[in-house]
Amino acid sequence: MSKILIRGAKVLGGEAQDVLIDGETIAEVGTGLSAEGAQVIEAEGQILLPGLVDLHTHLREPGREDSETVLTGTRAAASGGYTAVFAMANTHPVADTAGVVEQVYRLGREHGYCDVQPIGAVTVGLEGKKLAELGAMHDSAAGVTVFSDDGKCVDDAVIMRRALEYVKAFGGVVAQHAQEPRLTEGAQMNEGVVSAELGLGGWPAVAEESIIARDVLLAEHVGSRVHICHLSTAGSVEIVRWAKSRGIDVTAEVTPHHLLLTDELVRSYNPVYKVNPPLRTERDVMALREALADGTIDIVATDHAPHPHEDKDCEWAAAAMGMVGLETALSVVQQTMVETGLLDWAGVADRMSVKPAAIGRATEHGRPVSAGEPANLTLVDPAYRGVVDPADFASRSRNTPYEGRELPGRVTHTFLRGRATLVDGKLA
Repeated sequence: MSKILIRGAKVLGGEAQDVLIDGETIAEVGTGLSAEGAQVIEAEGQILLPGLVDLHTHLREPGREDSETVLTGTRAAASGGYTAVFAMANTHPVADTAGVVEQVYRLGREHGYCDVQPIGAVTVGLEGKKLAELGAMHDSAAGVTVFSDDGKCVDDAVIMRRALEYVKAFGGVVAQHAQEPRLTEGAQMNEGVVSAELGLGGWPAVAEESIIARDVLLAEHVGSRVHICHLSTAGSVEIVRWAKSRGIDVTAEVTPHHLLLTDELVRSYNPVYKVNPPLRTERDVMALREALADGTIDIVATDHAPHPHEDKDCEWAAAAMGMVGLETALSVVQQTMVETGLLDWAGVADRMSVKPAAIGRATEHGRPVSAGEPANLTLVDPAYRGVVDPADFASRSRNTPYEGRELPGRVTHTFLRGRATLVDGKLA
């Protein structure tokens, strides 16, 4: 593998430095570096970050390859600056056995655009009745450490307690989709003024908050780790903040779309805005941004949820829930967090690389940009402004809420263990 010299990039948004990649590792970081025969990338004005890590991606394979595959999903990830993604278990068949998680893991390795770490289901078939083979999935070649029934809530408190007890033995974590099912029957959007005006079934904030409150108490009782998926309300923020103040081992994520979009967009009845959990109010959005800035919310995770055209281009009530997000996530975070002064680029690296890697035990990722570390890197041009065109996506699906919207920033290069997966904004 040839040497690559990245010249003049602002490492974590700080001083401009040169970074020399030799093989799979960073050989040197400094100023005025040179290397005979190295490929030189002039990166003046660009930001160099550790490769992004997404703790919440839906790759759909096996079973829904019409929406996404491991290949197309990881190509989308590389386009967005990601070097590792955690693939959710709601595939067909469900990733509730060692065999299925190993299949997904090996597909990721074969395609090589980013590392794929499967997430194992908490319960068999995501049915919430019987624990899946947690130990077997952890002991498999995939080495699963994160377990989730995402798309469905583990609403049975006894099952949730048993899962927390089981994963504690090997330092795993249960990632909860917090949605009390009986409070959200027939729900179509956030419960509030807009849902009342539109006559759509409301999704109350308490349906999320009540599950989070229960689960942080269970985690405290068991002494185990719990992670809250796609936290979306101001009340949820306060519960997580309280739990952390008690020393409970809880982490939480927020999606880019919950940092930017509100339920007012549902007035268009455009199903592209239909998502689980639903878009909330402006008050919730502001609370989420502040919580991400102060560390109450630990990470940004995309909840990349691809759907084929026919599942979204239909009437609102029949449309599937979800949005694609891998290729726009960093731009949305730049707009909502960096350009508002809530985070600097080092903070972005922390929330989008360092901490998600730590939560998921992805030890090769989220590492410092320094000599001897794996060369998993993302180079972004923060001055770029562009209009989102889904036709340019590497993802197989096009269900983005940002079509036609101008967003800042552009990932120019992504490196996975020293090999460029994205070069000048184009997949290698």
